[in-house]
Amino acid sequence: MCATTLGDRRERALGAGTPLFYSTPLQIVRGEGVYLFDADGRRYVDMYNNVPCVGHANPHVVEAMRRQQATLNVHSRYLHEGIVAFAERLAALHCPSIECVLFSCSGTEANEAALRMARMATGKRGIICTNATYHGNSETVSKLTRLEADSTIYPDVRAIPFPEKLRPLLPGASDADLVDAYLERLRAAILSLEQSGAGFAGLIVCSILANEGLPNIPAGFMARAAEIVRAAGGLVIADEVQAGYCRTGKWWGYEVTGFAPDIAVTGKPMGNGLPLAATAASRRIMDGFRAKTRYFNTFASSPLQAAVGMAVLDVIERDGLRHNAANVGGALKTALVERKPRCAAIADVRGHGLFVGVEIVERDDGITPDRDGAITIVNRLKDRGFLTSNAGAHSNIVKIRPPLPFAQQHAEAFLEAFDETMREFNG
Repeated sequence: MCATTLGDRRERALGAGTPLFYSTPLQIVRGEGVYLFDADGRRYVDMYNNVPCVGHANPHVVEAMRRQQATLNVHSRYLHEGIVAFAERLAALHCPSIECVLFSCSGTEANEAALRMARMATGKRGIICTNATYHGNSETVSKLTRLEADSTIYPDVRAIPFPEKLRPLLPGASDADLVDAYLERLRAAILSLEQSGAGFAGLIVCSILANEGLPNIPAGFMARAAEIVRAAGGLVIADEVQAGYCRTGKWWGYEVTGFAPDIAVTGKPMGNGLPLAATAASRRIMDGFRAKTRYFNTFASSPLQAAVGMAVLDVIERDGLRHNAANVGGALKTALVERKPRCAAIADVRGHGLFVGVEIVERDDGITPDRDGAITIVNRLKDRGFLTSNAGAHSNIVKIRPPLPFAQQHAEAFLEAFDETMREFNG
């Protein structure tokens, strides 16, 4: 079926305006490793999807899924060694303060559980996030999405400006002065929540500020922010849905940005396509949550989730994907940084491991975000067989986030396509 006809059917079946990528949407029918194939058999290098983190249709994961589903899959209210072993293995990969795991099926669910844990542990309601973030789409969690800094639209939520160096609160300031400026906004948000009567329960933040555009965070901000949060009686929630599972070349984004969370949330990559997410915390926090709720999830903490989750960890460790992300991603970022002086439309190249953002700006001033330009570049890369997207606080970041088996040969082919695209874009 042609893409236009299928698109029309999709609009009728799913509702008009259901999002799609690219000016001419792709009809993808198959995946293998880092590749995706459309209905006409054309092959694309997937440089966006973090769901199949160990590669599309990974044989080890597929076999684990098949074998477990052919044996047993039930809800969570039976004893099963697989899910216990998976929880133990996952917690052991975290910092020492993380001891227990609650499983769910999506990052939204996992973040909602994290907010509930923080509120129950502190007896307060107030949550602080950044002003260009995204943590999920439930009614509760969606309150955090792109909320204006200092907004009081919700009595129990405040947003602070995300810390960055390209368009900082204090232009020309040192890192130390920038950290102080951003931390002052955090202190003001805590005070605002306390004065509102909601009180302060915690700070939730993507550890590498992925949706904000992977900004260069002033050195020391995250660690000092965590200290301030805890001194005020709150908890620190690290949203690792995008940053975790070796995406940055470390197991967790918080290792890169230098802090330890009280609660850590993971999602998409955990199941390589099977819905699987987790909220991990200390025994004290988890036991307090369990004592005050009857939380369960029919499809979570299942033998199937455990088998697939274990298989994903097996592949990451067996194939050295953490080191691959660090090495290949680092070389790719360096190569893109080298291209910046030759292209006035590139304001910055940022990122960690196999998560890189190229900031596209208006060429006449070198700082004004160029969303349309980023979209044009993304579509032209797609035409050359490389799938990226545009993202960030101003939607002007070319977002590069391939599956973790992405190799040097793929990076070199992408750079050729990127150079051709930028020459064409620059006219």
